[in-house]
Amino acid sequence: MFRRSFLMSLSAPLVSAQVARAARFTRSSQRPKLGVIGCGSRWGWQLAQGGSYGVGPVFAEYGDYGAVCDVDRRRREAAAQLIKQWQGREVDLATEDYRELLARPDIDAILIFTPDHWHAKLAVEAMRAGKDVYCEKPLSLTIAEGRLLHDEAARTGRVVQVGTQQRSDLRFLTAVALVQAGRIGQLQRVTCGLGGTPVSPAIPTAATPPELNWDRWLGPAPLAPYRELAGAENETHAWSNNHYEFRWWYDYSGGKLTDWGAHHVDIAHWATSQTPRGPMEIIPEHVEHPVQFVDGFPVDPDRYNTATRFLIRARRADGLELILRDDARNGILFEGSEGRLFVSRGTLEGRPVEELGSRPLPEGWLNELYGPGTPPEQTERLDSVAHVRNFFEALAGRTRVVSDVASHHQALTICHLANIAARLGRSLRWDPEQESIVGDPQAEAFTRRPARAGYEFPA
Repeated sequence: MFRRSFLMSLSAPLVSAQVARAARFTRSSQRPKLGVIGCGSRWGWQLAQGGSYGVGPVFAEYGDYGAVCDVDRRRREAAAQLIKQWQGREVDLATEDYRELLARPDIDAILIFTPDHWHAKLAVEAMRAGKDVYCEKPLSLTIAEGRLLHDEAARTGRVVQVGTQQRSDLRFLTAVALVQAGRIGQLQRVTCGLGGTPVSPAIPTAATPPELNWDRWLGPAPLAPYRELAGAENETHAWSNNHYEFRWWYDYSGGKLTDWGAHHVDIAHWATSQTPRGPMEIIPEHVEHPVQFVDGFPVDPDRYNTATRFLIRARRADGLELILRDDARNGILFEGSEGRLFVSRGTLEGRPVEELGSRPLPEGWLNELYGPGTPPEQTERLDSVAHVRNFFEALAGRTRVVSDVASHHQALTICHLANIAARLGRSLRWDPEQESIVGDPQAEAFTRRPARAGYEFPA
């Protein structure tokens, strides 16, 4: 369903990468038309407020925005104005109903920047509508959603890029290559430092802002009253259960375990994917929640409820340990029989890094690891530029992306399991072949969640 001229103009993956890099799809026949769903801070809301954060403009370098969707009228209108500045013309459609975007035959790719609880439903429906997808992390709210997305991507053959942009950063790519090359010996332990979660006072129910369609914002999540209390030191200047603060409620997200966890566990999993796996035990050694939990559910509905402090071990059958903790240095520490390696968004350090001058990685390692797309350069900023380019190169050549659904689902499953263990306060045993929790029906029930009536997933 891609425009014929776009596909015919780029006949081979290598050629498509070169054209994308040099021309950035400057000819209109090469530029896919984009529809964005969710126009919050990750996409560009801060840009509309005079800030500097948001990846929306990067997509405009390679494609043309044809439609915007947001259930908040202020954000929707601001997004339309930003796009007019970037493109010099109005968008064709601005709506609060995402189905209008999916119904348009001229929209080639859907960009999903909504809260987490909407990701899977939107991505599945977009694929079924014949659209390619770029979706912010985490791709799913539950393990069952991840499996559905994995199967749907395989069935439809659509290009789906997950917004785990660390896969397009040279520091993380180098770390993965060094670990896989055995430069720290036999890998024994990986620690992901994720940071703690904010807490809130009691947040009262409040009148829903007139510009916000609260029912649509909730979507497949359980029905809940709108809550807001001014005075917080965050990007919304309020404690709430909406917009960016959705991250701290289990109904909409998974706290830091699926926020930073979706990034760091993804890299850890990538680096260790060549080693044996088998069954896994998830051990919540220490977990603190800001409210009391009974049978895995918070009893207090008016406060943030995701884990604030945690130390959770995921122990594989081969003995390798993956540790998720709030109090470690943000980043990933790989420990092996012959050394250590630490990587973060600002750092790559350890003896194997120091030895690269005298002991470089094999020629061609970066292309082999990164795949068909143009790999990032050392001079590029960590701001998703290379990651977005990788998506468009995959569209042009119908090649694989660097952050695919299958690998993301495997890594994110560990994050979801950690949250289930944290909520129930007990260890779990995971069978990766059957994708099920062994011998614990109550915990297994947390691997899926029914959608609210009127927002069910497609059959």
